[in-house]
Amino acid sequence: MSESIYKVIELIGTSTVSWEDAAKSAVEKASKSLKNLRIAEIKELDMKIEDGKVAAYRARVNVSFKYDGGS
Repeated sequence: MSESIYKVIELIGTSTVSWEDAAKSAVEKASKSLKNLRIAEIKELDMKIEDGKVAAYRARVNVSFKYDGGS
C-alpha cells in the first residue's frame, strides 16, 4: 500500500456577493494552477467595510492537495 502526502496552503477569496462566493472563487482559481485538490476548509470569515457598509466578503480557506515531490 503506497502512502500519500498532502500539502496545505492558505488562500483568501473575496466577493461582493457572499462568503460562499468568496470561498468558491478561491478554490476555483487555485484549481487552475494546482493539481489534485482534495479538501477545502473554511478557517475564517470576515467583511471589508467602507463608509459603514459591507463592501466585500472574505473567506480564508485552507486547501489541501496531493504532494508530488518528484523522484
